Amino acid sequence: MNKQDLIDAVASEAGITKSAAEETINAFLDTVTNAVVKGDVIQLIGFGSFSTGARAARTGRNPKTGEALQIAASKTVKFAAGKAFKDAVNR
Repeated sequence: MNKQDLIDAVASEAGITKSAAEETINAFLDTVTNAVVKGDVIQLIGFGSFSTGARAARTGRNPKTGEALQIAASKTVKFAAGKAFKDAVNR
């Protein structure tokens, strides 16, 4: 399912126009993105949690030459599925 399919499904499920569904989905995505960028944790009970994680600097290898190189430290986004979501997937 891509974003347009999601918009169509939400519009159909909620009984709203596609443009209203698109605005709502875009607002949700922007809000989650901005919160996680600031370091906040988004917890949606039953669905899951979005948060940031950290990757330490490490040494890697160039797969073509085998030469060692340094990989810089970076932040990453983590998603942990909630119990109800896991249970629905495993039914």
